[in-house]
Amino acid sequence: MHPAYSVIFFTTASGVGYGMLILIGILNALGYLSNDVTYGIIIFLLSLGLITCGLLASTFHLGHPERAWRALKEWRSSWLSREGVMALLTYIPACLLAINWIIFGQTNGVNAATGLISSLCSILTVYCTAMIYASLRAIPAWNTPIVPTNFLLLSLTTGCFYLNAVDVFFGQSSLELLVINLIFISSAAFVKIKYWNLIDNGKDHTTIGTATGLGALGKISVLENPHSSKNYLQREMGFKIARKHSRKLRKITIFFLFILPILLIAISIGVQRIAYILLITTAISGSVGIIIERWLFFAEAKHVVANYYNN
Repeated sequence: MHPAYSVIFFTTASGVGYGMLILIGILNALGYLSNDVTYGIIIFLLSLGLITCGLLASTFHLGHPERAWRALKEWRSSWLSREGVMALLTYIPACLLAINWIIFGQTNGVNAATGLISSLCSILTVYCTAMIYASLRAIPAWNTPIVPTNFLLLSLTTGCFYLNAVDVFFGQSSLELLVINLIFISSAAFVKIKYWNLIDNGKDHTTIGTATGLGALGKISVLENPHSSKNYLQREMGFKIARKHSRKLRKITIFFLFILPILLIAISIGVQRIAYILLITTAISGSVGIIIERWLFFAEAKHVVANYYNN
């Protein structure tokens, strides 16, 4: 599939934002976060700001962005509609939590429960986003339960990167949160590598026989290409990336998204004096890694229609 930059920005930016909201709601309920007003302003500006920018960016690839609201009408059958509805609903508990935190200085009691609702809504929104892709049977690389797991773990991982960076900036870096971040990174790396192995070893190997359902009759071949020059379907659904380039980008992703953050977080635990530099660098490294990962997610997926063009 052709990697649309607006969608890449949407899934990465909102993923970080929702990951932060999930952690903020849970950690606040457990009493791990400071109720400092300035701290509250920063974490909510960052999380809600990333979510809002991501959602706005998601409309840029539409022919008529002003009609995007119509996508909310089909929530009974469409994962895209469910994502939009959940994204809007998430603002309610998240904003209530932010208002009580920043204006009234309240982070416990009812507000803690509001934070947990915000976390749940954020999890459901990320899940709905992932299911938009995982539900597409015509794109075998995406049509797997690993995709929602991958999206959620990467959201938590990158959200934790940013929350750790904010925490250390305010001088309240938590060993527990750093260890949790290491667990998220390891889990996300395991699932991502498993996903790549899956699409390399048969999940994405469709043929014109499987695409038409006529494979049982024998070998199916195309006598003549439908078009003499490239068309929309070939550009958008038959995007090609050389295997050697794919391998190289996967290694870069693993380094920036998993290996380097693990090393930097581990060093920050032992060397507190430069922890703020290390954890801010971790957030930057993770941002680079997640953008490349998401570009690959789209570029390596191929719609079955490409089989008709010998792609």
